[in-house]
Amino acid sequence: MAGFLRVVFLMSLLVIAGLQCAKGARSVCGKSSPDEEAMHLAPCADAAKDEKAPVSASCCQQVKRIGQNPDCLCAVLLSGTAKASGVKAEVAITIPKRCGFTNRPVGYKCGPYTLP
Repeated sequence: MAGFLRVVFLMSLLVIAGLQCAKGARSVCGKSSPDEEAMHLAPCADAAKDEKAPVSASCCQQVKRIGQNPDCLCAVLLSGTAKASGVKAEVAITIPKRCGFTNRPVGYKCGPYTLP
């Protein structure tokens, strides 16, 4: 019985260690998941649904921060959180241009979309 308890204890430690490693694992957006990063784009909600909606300065700040990593920006725009909030990826992908960013990844393929 004592041997069984030791095995269970060691297995528990391995599972806990594995979970801790998984939590610290880096995603395409660094330590945050695309869904977590999508939450920072709340100021872009209207602009990501309607191409004619104005893009706020706070939206542009967040897009500029996330857009330093185009892979992350793409993952955020295609995330479940973005989709659930009604974001239209084909509209959201235009926000860097609408913010007037000259240093943006023009032509970058994001799923079926291309950054203008």
